[in-house]
Amino acid sequence: MADQKLVGKTGRVTGRVVPGRIGEVMVPVRGGTEAFHAYSADDEEIAPGTRVLVVEVLPPRTVVVTPV
Repeated sequence: MADQKLVGKTGRVTGRVVPGRIGEVMVPVRGGTEAFHAYSADDEEIAPGTRVLVVEVLPPRTVVVTPV
């Protein structure tokens, strides 16, 4: 998937995103929902269930997110 197609999408945190550690988010892509590794754009903790916005992609399966 091209990076520009993920940036701007909203998803939901499924594995706590903590500063300096990788978490997990589910993002709707290609007609389904896929899991991606995630880092916080603002170096803040993001709890599971929080809606987030993808602001950057780090190939192959990692995104940088911020709460919506």
